[in-house]
Amino acid sequence: MTTLLVIAKEPVPGRVKTRLTPPFTPAAAAALAAAPHAATLAAVAAAPAARRVLVLEGRPGPWLPPGFEVLPQAAGSLDERLAAAFGACTGPALLIGMDTPQLTPELLTVGWEAYDAWFGPAVDGGFWALGLAEPDPALLRGVPMSVPETGAVQYERLRAAGLRIGRLPRLRDVDTAEDARLVASRAPGSAFAARLAQLAPAVRG
Repeated sequence: MTTLLVIAKEPVPGRVKTRLTPPFTPAAAAALAAAPHAATLAAVAAAPAARRVLVLEGRPGPWLPPGFEVLPQAAGSLDERLAAAFGACTGPALLIGMDTPQLTPELLTVGWEAYDAWFGPAVDGGFWALGLAEPDPALLRGVPMSVPETGAVQYERLRAAGLRIGRLPRLRDVDTAEDARLVASRAPGSAFAARLAQLAPAVRG
């Protein structure tokens, strides 16, 4: 079975979701960040997995459900931290971030019979999921992160390695206030939408 890796930051004001500020205050941005944390971890907890691992910058809090191992993020740039997360695995692994509260357990239930890798592109040009049947940190090191071409470079790295790649749906990360609005509008009954509505008064005018 698959190891599910979740890379995340502790939702501390001023350290998470800084692109939400403005219009949100730092405290409101951190509170909003906690909603994708909860939704993502709930989806991971409900998906079949050999291991569930939270690769965390910071300290775990009450938002972390039972059944997760917690590993500290490695030092260095994001590509190095993602590479180190895969380096902690010895079998098939799927890595996701905390920015897609629309995630479902079904999206995380991937097979490896026909594919060596899984790739989930993001609307902003990055990727929200990356799976490797045989985790190889070298496939991530040197990939430029948080730029419009991140996803294209990472996908080409997989293709150049001769891997058979399965595609996951394109999802929108919650990075900006507009992203938050659009994700919530597509899941109006979700806990994330409720949290966004609750925090609306904390938006700076």
